[in-house]
Amino acid sequence: MKLLAPILIGSIIMGGAAYAGKKSSKDDKYIIEKVGEPKTCINRSQIRSTDVINDQTIDFKMRNGDIYRNELPNRCSGLAFEEAFSYRTSTNRLCNVDIIRVLDNTAGRIDTRAACGLGKFQEITKTKREKNDLKKISN
Repeated sequence: MKLLAPILIGSIIMGGAAYAGKKSSKDDKYIIEKVGEPKTCINRSQIRSTDVINDQTIDFKMRNGDIYRNELPNRCSGLAFEEAFSYRTSTNRLCNVDIIRVLDNTAGRIDTRAACGLGKFQEITKTKREKNDLKKISN
């Protein structure tokens, strides 16, 4: 019985390390290039959709095809897991001084979680990587 405990604990630790070891990013398939100077605001009415990349990065896809990446100044807990957030502004502009709130959808009920400040909006281009480039990333 004394021997079983260290083996069990060892396998739990090893299993946790293996699980945490390799997590792919939504950006792995793309080459990201920054375009122009960062902006403090974008027009809300021009936002077509958003893509949460991780707990600190959101891509705002605009109606004209442009993509603005917002790197939050701090990690926003739960953002990547929930992939949903809300915001309120008094104008038609979403700015780096505005706050987003992570939305938690549990049992059909939507609640707000973390409140996080936005950073500046940097226009980016995303180009699909070649298959050979993808193999380099996965190795």
